[in-house]
Amino acid sequence: MRTTRSIGFRLTAWYAVILTAGFALFGVSMWFSLRHRLIGEFDADLRAGTARFEQFFRHESQWESPESLPTELNEFCQGLPAGSSIELRGPGGFVYRYGAPGPHARTLRQQFELDGRSYDVEILGSFKSVEHTLDLLRLLLVSLSPLVILVACLGGAWLSRRALRPVTDLTAAALNISIENLSQRLPVPPTGDELARLTEVLNTMLARLENAVKTLSQFVADASHEFRTPLAVIRTSAELALRRARAPEAYRESLSEIAAEAERMTTLVEDLLTLARADAGAVEMPLSPLDLNDLLRGVLAEIRPLAEHRKIEIRPQFSDHPAMVSGNTAALHRLFLVLLDNATKYAEAGAHVYVTISGPSVEIRDEGSGIAPVHLPHIFKRFYQADPARGQGFGLGLSLAETIVKAHNGQIRVQSEPGKGSTFTVLLAASRAVHETHLIPN
Repeated sequence: MRTTRSIGFRLTAWYAVILTAGFALFGVSMWFSLRHRLIGEFDADLRAGTARFEQFFRHESQWESPESLPTELNEFCQGLPAGSSIELRGPGGFVYRYGAPGPHARTLRQQFELDGRSYDVEILGSFKSVEHTLDLLRLLLVSLSPLVILVACLGGAWLSRRALRPVTDLTAAALNISIENLSQRLPVPPTGDELARLTEVLNTMLARLENAVKTLSQFVADASHEFRTPLAVIRTSAELALRRARAPEAYRESLSEIAAEAERMTTLVEDLLTLARADAGAVEMPLSPLDLNDLLRGVLAEIRPLAEHRKIEIRPQFSDHPAMVSGNTAALHRLFLVLLDNATKYAEAGAHVYVTISGPSVEIRDEGSGIAPVHLPHIFKRFYQADPARGQGFGLGLSLAETIVKAHNGQIRVQSEPGKGSTFTVLLAASRAVHETHLIPN
């Protein structure tokens, strides 16, 4: 079973590992740097001592006899550092030695000529002080580094807990938020750092969730309300028909009423299913080039009998050239059918509805009662009805229309003035050469 660790623990562990590696690299680098520097200075001292010895030997060999020369050299060598030794070899078996090399010695050999004769000099210096300094530094690094790392890790753990304290507060606040209190928000830490920005993003997400839940709750309530009326009519008609024996015509009348209400419920269910699929992004609409002139002619042929029944005259103005767009024929047919049905439904008898096609744009203008400004921002909401007393709709038509337009990457606009009618403008994308499939966005 994998053991999970907190962020604070992992931060402290990584901090300890990196700090240890950094101290180790620093200590090794410093030790080798100091060693190189001390050895260089020690060798320089040996070379300087050898040069002084050579100069002294050259001077004394000119004035002193071979018997007294070692005595003079001994006096000179007494001034060398403790633990030093010198060995000089020359022609004719000449050998001079001073001192004895110690266990920790560093040797420097050099050759020089005097009066055509070659001499070899070897000087040894005690390296003990340098090694003692290096050993002391190594001891300090090895003994003090763990203590420094331990103190730094403890401080890092304290800092990590302090830095992550807002996360603990956010976790506690988030645990108290449920679907019953989505209006509650997370406390934003006054730090202005990444946690503060994350908290603001989470609060924005909570606000969207709250609006979505409210919309869903309202949607379910409105759908239930719309279903209740036709179900009540169906139940009442069936109960009245079964209460006592009736004539065949009465049964047919009851069945016709039940069938009409069932058809209304079927339409409502289909509209709700389309909107639900659109919200889930699961509705596919194959898009292909089509001519808006031909499409509107078919829609007008279907809506004209209903308009004549309502005593409304539809006056179309088609484009002189093919108005090619990239769209789904069935979806656009339903879109314009919804708009024309609304235009004829809310117009007075004897009024006109104007349909104008201009390129990828379609304008539908009626002479109805218009829409009050207070209702305009809400007419595309589901189940919204500016005047529920008029008509038998469910308030889903314009919502479906907007969904279809968005699926075609188009725009739908409305202008209305009470008492003077409304104008709906649909702007679609121009036709593309290739066939494509578009998903309805959320």
